[in-house]
This record gives sequence, C-alpha cells and structure tokens, in this order.
Amino acid sequence: MADMLVNLLQLPPLDPLIDGMRQAGVVVRRAAPHEITRVRRFVEEHFSTVWADEISVGYANKPVSVFLAIREGEVIGFSAYECTRRGFFGPTGVAGHARGKGVGLALLVASLHGLAQMGYAYGIIGGVGPAEFYTRAVGATLIPDSTPGIYADPLSDAGPPSSAKPSR
Repeated sequence: MADMLVNLLQLPPLDPLIDGMRQAGVVVRRAAPHEITRVRRFVEEHFSTVWADEISVGYANKPVSVFLAIREGEVIGFSAYECTRRGFFGPTGVAGHARGKGVGLALLVASLHGLAQMGYAYGIIGGVGPAEFYTRAVGATLIPDSTPGIYADPLSDAGPPSSAKPSR
C-alpha cells in the first residue's frame, strides 16, 4: 500500500464537521489518557492489535494525538497522528455500522489539523487503503515508489533486507 501526501495549508475547516457530527449524535474529540484501555479494546476488536499498538504511542504524546468518535457513550471510530512516524497520519478506523456517515471524514480532518497545529505544512498518510477517499476528502496525492514504505514487516520470516549487513 502506498503513502499519500497532504497539503495541510489547504485543509477544510474542522468546526463545521464537528458541529455536523454533534447534530447527528456523534461527539468527535481528542482522547483522554484514562480511556486508553477502552479505546484499545475497540481497536483490537474492530481492526487489529498492530493498530492498537500504534495508537498507544499517541497516548504518550502531549497533547494526546488520538481522536475519538463517540455515540451514546460508545467508541465508534478513532484516528491518530504522530504515532508511527513524525508527520504521519494513521491509523484510523470506523466501526462497520457507522461507516458512510461522515465519521471518518471528521476524524481525518481533526487529526490533520492536529498535525498542522504542530507546525507541519504537509502530512503523510501512511499505507493507505481507500486512496480515492483521501484524494476527495483532503486533496491527498499518491507518493511514487512509497510501497511498502515504513510498514514493511521487519519481524517477518523473510529476514533482513538484502542491503543489511549481518551483525557479528
């Protein structure tokens, strides 16, 4: 999966998205440290342990670099930034029953605004799945030759890259 580049100087405004979500009964806000266990369980149940590991880094950041979408006291989505690498957005996910209702867009834009507030002019969306969504939502463009990027599995059975020298 390729990476994408986003111009953070041209993001859509966040407030209308947050207000629209609130009118639909969904609260989108920055996560709090005391919620890590519940959020981690949500991510593991709906997505993967790897993603749960990644967002744990976001909980160590100050401020926390994880956003949540909550409906009736339950997590229905999350997004994170500055977890896997500096300037990177992700991981992010929305529960199946809540997809297609603007939740993912609100979480994406909230996190990208977080990167912009840190002083970045551009952000990277790492290992994208729905490239068309990111292009439509925030004008992201594919980064040539970015596969497998930082997500190549160094713990796989394939061993070290051919350029790596064996240690003695």
